[in-house]
Amino acid sequence: MTFPLTFGAYVARRFATMCLVMLAALTGLVALFDFIELLRRAATREAGFGIVATIAGLRVPFVALQVLPFAILLGGILAFWRLARSSELVVARSAGISAWGFLLGPVLVATLFGCIATAGVSPLSSAMLARAERLDAAVLRNASGITTLAGGRLWLRQADRELDPQGVAILSGRPSSRRDGSFGLEEVSLWRISSTDRFLGRVEAPRATLSNGAWLLDDAVAFGQDRQASAIHSVRFPTELTPGRIEDSFASPDTLSFWALPDFITVLENSGFSAVRHRLHFHSLLALPMLAVAMALLSAGFSMRETRKGGVAPMLGAGVAAGFALFLLDRVTGEFGETGTLPVVLAAWAPAAAGLMCAVALLLHLEDG
Repeated sequence: MTFPLTFGAYVARRFATMCLVMLAALTGLVALFDFIELLRRAATREAGFGIVATIAGLRVPFVALQVLPFAILLGGILAFWRLARSSELVVARSAGISAWGFLLGPVLVATLFGCIATAGVSPLSSAMLARAERLDAAVLRNASGITTLAGGRLWLRQADRELDPQGVAILSGRPSSRRDGSFGLEEVSLWRISSTDRFLGRVEAPRATLSNGAWLLDDAVAFGQDRQASAIHSVRFPTELTPGRIEDSFASPDTLSFWALPDFITVLENSGFSAVRHRLHFHSLLALPMLAVAMALLSAGFSMRETRKGGVAPMLGAGVAAGFALFLLDRVTGEFGETGTLPVVLAAWAPAAAGLMCAVALLLHLEDG
């Protein structure tokens, strides 16, 4: 019993080492190209080398998160190929250890990598990426704030339980920046509608400010169901929105922490924004450990062939091709998921599940005939 456990731990250690080496190499390579692209963009702007280096450095955790499945695939292929070339796998099989026995360690390592990436690296990556995109927008694109993101009039939808327990309110206006840094709207219209789509009231105001969990509409005129206008007064309308949440709704879901996504998705949908991209990103992060395991098993299936049997190079090439095919499937299903053609859960989990089933089928064919 001691020898299988010792050998399994040895294989897991070799696998983890090669995966970390490939992760560092791929992250460095992609980050280098990203840095060069930032330098090219900065050539026409008044941006110093330090700012460009800061933006590139802030994007490194995001890059590492993106290349992690490939690092596990390539690192696993290299680790298992070296074990096969040195005949260590042959000796293990002759000692009665099956492939399923010594693959448990790499599977646990891959699962651990996926869980750490989802629960630990993702929140760090989102915070640093958000900072990098703000610097990029302000320095390299000369754009900032919600006004740039919104483009024209901003339309918001939220719950309105004051007149109807299931009522909704629709707020529209042009985003405007304030000297004190608060978020505001101009030419504001607020419609209050019941759950049965019956008109309950309307408020018109030249400006509104989002502050302390409420919209403050100045010089507002309210119209009731009788269409009669009220005297000019100030209106305070409670809301769950914040300037950050409004801006995040237009930003990439990658800039939001994994732990903050569920609550943010709820607020986003209650406010009338589409949360499809955020749901897809959330489920993709949940599926990352399964994808990591699939890559680990794929790497084992394509690289444990004994070198004396020949055909090692084609098998290794097939393993790399299978990994990229899985990546392509993930991109395609992601696009279908964002457009609503596929359910979000299916679009996020199908590539990882398909890769895992294919890897298990390949190992069953190679090991058990």
